[in-house]
Amino acid sequence: MCGICGCDAGEARIDGNPSPEAAHPPLIRSRTTPASHDHGHGHGHGHGHDHIHGHSHDHHHRDGHGHALQSPGIVPDTGREHLVAIERGILSKNDGFAAANRARFAEQGMLALNFVSSPGAGKTSLLVATIEGLKKELPIAVIEGDQETENDAERIRATGVPAVQINTGRGCHLDAHMVGHALDSLPVERGSLLLIENVGNLVCPASFDLGEAHKVAILSVTEGEDKPIKYPDMFAAARVLVISKIDLLPYLRFDLERALDYARRVNPTIEVVRLSTETGEGMPAWLEMLRRQARAARAGLPGGAGAGREERGDGLAAMDHRRRAAAI
Repeated sequence: MCGICGCDAGEARIDGNPSPEAAHPPLIRSRTTPASHDHGHGHGHGHGHDHIHGHSHDHHHRDGHGHALQSPGIVPDTGREHLVAIERGILSKNDGFAAANRARFAEQGMLALNFVSSPGAGKTSLLVATIEGLKKELPIAVIEGDQETENDAERIRATGVPAVQINTGRGCHLDAHMVGHALDSLPVERGSLLLIENVGNLVCPASFDLGEAHKVAILSVTEGEDKPIKYPDMFAAARVLVISKIDLLPYLRFDLERALDYARRVNPTIEVVRLSTETGEGMPAWLEMLRRQARAARAGLPGGAGAGREERGDGLAAMDHRRRAAAI
């Protein structure tokens, strides 16, 4: 069970066939019960490392009589200090998997980006427009994250680019372990641009490093301009802010300058791109940014796929430290 929000991340299912020709590819399913337990065990798989870990997601085993053996989860009266310790443990394990993913990206000269936003901000539309603009120049692959359905992965496959769908069930975010397994099902060339679309959520994805070069936060003009100060962790964690759907500004009361001011209050170094996937306004600048970052990743330069959390210079680690210290 996720220590950040209590979501059940154990229902994750990873699409086993990313081919654009596969209309209804099979799923690798891991359906589990709500009970949670933590135990160490080892298993090997194809993304370049063996794991001996305690699962941060829920699952159950059956005894010889077919009964499910469940360990109790967090009890309601658990102290705050204990909850903070659990959260730290979960994030520490995730960071280990993220480091392995990051090393894999760096070794292959890949640029991996983690797209985060609230639902409906335009992540998938931006991915499709990005693919159409760059697929003749760069090899591209996509990992899609949603609680249910393969709708977004099918939209991506229609562009001719391979995509793997992760359905998180009741989980509200992707984690690094899911991404590592998804990579095993994804034909990714060296020097690729890997686009990871996270579950629509402005809370938990901020805390979970996937091994990406950086997060791209998308804020639609159909949302409130105060989202950056309502959800500061997400905007502090992102290196790039995309203001989407700007073609709708004449019809809305969205205060663009105030939104940018709020974003820079929580992240003074955030880079801003304003664009519309409908009209194409702002897309050339966005695509040129990705070309530049992809070149850096292929060359192994800082700012490419090998950049770690400290190198990214985001404010999330410091914010986490202050909040956890205050909670204890």
